[in-house]
Amino acid sequence: MRLKLDIDPDIVAMMAAEVAAGERAVTAAMREAGTGLKSAWRLQITGAGLGTRLANSIRSQNFPRSGESLDAAALVWSKAPVIVGAHDTGPLIRSKDGFWLAIPLPAAGKSLRGGRITPGEWERRRGLRLRFVYRRTGPSLLVTEGRLNTKGQAVVSRSKTGRGKVTAPIFLLVPQVKLPKRLDLARDADRTLNSVPGLIVANWVEGRL
Repeated sequence: MRLKLDIDPDIVAMMAAEVAAGERAVTAAMREAGTGLKSAWRLQITGAGLGTRLANSIRSQNFPRSGESLDAAALVWSKAPVIVGAHDTGPLIRSKDGFWLAIPLPAAGKSLRGGRITPGEWERRRGLRLRFVYRRTGPSLLVTEGRLNTKGQAVVSRSKTGRGKVTAPIFLLVPQVKLPKRLDLARDADRTLNSVPGLIVANWVEGRL
């Protein structure tokens, strides 16, 4: 017995149309998912008080970069992964050399490079020496003798009489710091992942209308 199969051109066209619709739906769904996750992570970061600069480090990229595919994907990442990751996990931070972590106090001011100033940079800039003060019941200190300017920062005292001269705490010294967990990026990632099937269906149905 010999069978002959004739494929209706209309069926071929319908199958091709379904594949094309699927490619559009998957690509659109992944684009929405990636954009949504990027927005959610940025909102988390600003909501935690970490600033728009760190929030804007969250980026997204769609694949393929052009065209449509059933294998479409979205990548969401941070250009500052160490900082974002630290706030996401709340790690225990210790000094690299096994000594102290120096936490600048308001009298220390800011680093010229932005962020926290180090004791070495502080001494070079201020022209003052820091003195170690050990405390049994609290963090030890690095202090200096000088005066406080209008910004509350310690500077060299020019007074010959010693008027206005104070012993100002500049740094707290601690053996380790537990960074508080301020983000939960996995929560938003899981929500986005769970939403993908619905997004694909919604875009597939919309493409038919």
